[in-house]
Amino acid sequence: MGGLNKGVIVMTIRLATLLISSVLAFSPAAATPLPAVVTRIALHDGGWDTLTVDPASKRVLIARSDGVDAVDIQTGAVTPRLISGTRFHGVTVVPGTPLAVASQAAGSAIVFNVRTGKISGEVKTDADADATIYEPSTRAVWVMNGESGTISIVDPLKVAAVGKISVGGSLEFAALDRRGHLFVNVEDKNELVEIDVHKRTLIRRIPLEGCQRPTGLTYLSSGVLLSACSNGVAKVTRSSDGQPLADIAIGPRPDGAFVDEARHRAYIPSGGDGTLAVIDTNGSQPRKIATAQTEVGARTGTVDPSSGSVYLPAAKFGPPPAAGGRPAIIPGSVELLVVR
Repeated sequence: MGGLNKGVIVMTIRLATLLISSVLAFSPAAATPLPAVVTRIALHDGGWDTLTVDPASKRVLIARSDGVDAVDIQTGAVTPRLISGTRFHGVTVVPGTPLAVASQAAGSAIVFNVRTGKISGEVKTDADADATIYEPSTRAVWVMNGESGTISIVDPLKVAAVGKISVGGSLEFAALDRRGHLFVNVEDKNELVEIDVHKRTLIRRIPLEGCQRPTGLTYLSSGVLLSACSNGVAKVTRSSDGQPLADIAIGPRPDGAFVDEARHRAYIPSGGDGTLAVIDTNGSQPRKIATAQTEVGARTGTVDPSSGSVYLPAAKFGPPPAAGGRPAIIPGSVELLVVR
């Protein structure tokens, strides 16, 4: 009898272990692991701003302080200064062409070939040309001139400016609702503006109460907008009527905001604490489902729509200067983080 009882106990333990393993294997936590940094790609020294993925060439394009870098998604090979210049802010791919448009703070937009780096031409904008976005119905790249408070409309095929809209304030990122409306965060006024892209007119101003210095902005398929605010919240606003819906807690000092539509995820990187807010967009209202650790200073990013990989530029920084301002980048520390 003693041997039988021992065998029964052993079998019971094995069955219990198998059951627990099965439950864990099919639990939501196991099915959706926390995103983490899986690769670090070294970049040359210098600052950076926004970036984007070109699905056609399978490259990440990064606006840098001295040009635009290109990083091969498959091999990690870096082409520094695919085009050269000074203080690039925005870079946007023109779908269906080999072209992209990059904005320079001095007040211009450069049209270039993503594959070769050959420059088609330079288009004058207003000062502090910053965020850029391609608007398909007008077949133009819209350039937010940050400190000028204007939007320049650039035809990339003609390599020409074809219009300008005065908005006022310090303009940041923009988003489209695919119904002919462009939304732009106005950083110094804590508001969104809505623009009719065909009439080229300002429709309305939407106050973002409780949102300080909004920068990053993205549009979700549920019809809402996410604004990244410097005071550690993401403001959720209904695009159809401008009504505030919710606040989502994020980290300090965010800049970008971007969405992976295929996987129903949105991301907001925060440079102040080196975190990445992961937001579920599969529903009527977005909700944060995870916070991934990245690097302090990783404040902008983009996502590869084919793989879901997230790309974030980052660096190590020295102590803040006594006179104030941004701390200096430690030489040799600039890198592109790949998060999966």
